[in-house]
Amino acid sequence: MVTSLLNSIGLTDSIVQAWKLNQSPIVESIVVVPGNGGTATLGPKVSNESGVKADDYPGLVTFAQKNKLNFVVPGPEVPLVDGIEGYFRDVGIPCYGPSKLAARMEGSKTFSKDFMKRHNIPTAAYENFTNYEDAKKYLESINHNVVLKASGLAAGKGVIIPTTKEEAQAALKSIMLDKDFDTAGDEIVIEEFLEGDELSILSFSDGHTILSLPPAQDHKRIFDGDEGPNTGGMGCYAPTRLATPALISEIERTILQPTIDGMRKEDFKMVGTLFTGLMITKDGPKCLEYNVRFGDPETQTLLPLMSEDTDLAKIMIACTRGSLDQPSMVFKVENKFSATVVIAAGGYPGSYEKGTPMTVQPPAAETNIFHAGTISKKFINPRKT
Repeated sequence: MVTSLLNSIGLTDSIVQAWKLNQSPIVESIVVVPGNGGTATLGPKVSNESGVKADDYPGLVTFAQKNKLNFVVPGPEVPLVDGIEGYFRDVGIPCYGPSKLAARMEGSKTFSKDFMKRHNIPTAAYENFTNYEDAKKYLESINHNVVLKASGLAAGKGVIIPTTKEEAQAALKSIMLDKDFDTAGDEIVIEEFLEGDELSILSFSDGHTILSLPPAQDHKRIFDGDEGPNTGGMGCYAPTRLATPALISEIERTILQPTIDGMRKEDFKMVGTLFTGLMITKDGPKCLEYNVRFGDPETQTLLPLMSEDTDLAKIMIACTRGSLDQPSMVFKVENKFSATVVIAAGGYPGSYEKGTPMTVQPPAAETNIFHAGTISKKFINPRKT
């Protein structure tokens, strides 16, 4: 039986994983650190633990050993980039997630773009900069539209798509000088703006074999009509009809498998979930970026599509053992569609008020409610007193 520690920092994608793992007959219990207001609704096998901080990796190891937890699922990107996998590997506890070296594929856009170039993975033309004046001169010298990306971790918000040269220069200043994304903007990637449709593909990987969930399409900008700043995602649907079997085959052949093979050849194999962001251009699919973990809102949309006899825990364990290609592995997806709509606090992705009371009604059939950044707390409605 599996007793699992899910390091979450309260993010929705982690809670969706807990929801799906809770359905596994081989999972005895799940401890979410620190969890959120929705965790308690998942069932008696799932509990929150707020006594140890989610970024206290030695403390998490001690907690796991003390409570005889034998499998770890890091949720967000920061622990993976910090090397949480190594802390647990050192004490013999399997961790569903990449090593610190492999996590650079998400932790540094500069690193991942250079990786794509080394392995001939189709992507947008780009240049990297650590010096603001050099980046400013480069913007002045080109005539094509660009995308500016803070190289480091920026919670999914470090991408700016300017429409004019003036906007591009202002965005560059905000990233590199004003530090709108903190130290994530110490280095910047300026890449060619690609036209087309975006796709996201989430793949389970043991470092050799990959099993991919259906292609999904999310909505990044905060407002309807593709307006406003980028967010971590305001909604998503899957599967998208844009991804024909022929297109999926091309993506696997030219992008997904070369990525897994390239990481292994460079001695930092991918164990866990590879999240690949793609742009489908007139010249074919091109890779925009990688995440090395489940990401929202795609996770909320895709995991409910996994069939009842597809055991997420068994798949995760197989990834850590390098046995994802075993004939006994069941991996099926329901012949259905799924959609997610995100409800966010006013002001997001900028500053926003916290502590807003919400009443959550039981969901309708075939509907799930997943939480991010919530707490469960009884409050008195003054209108009813």
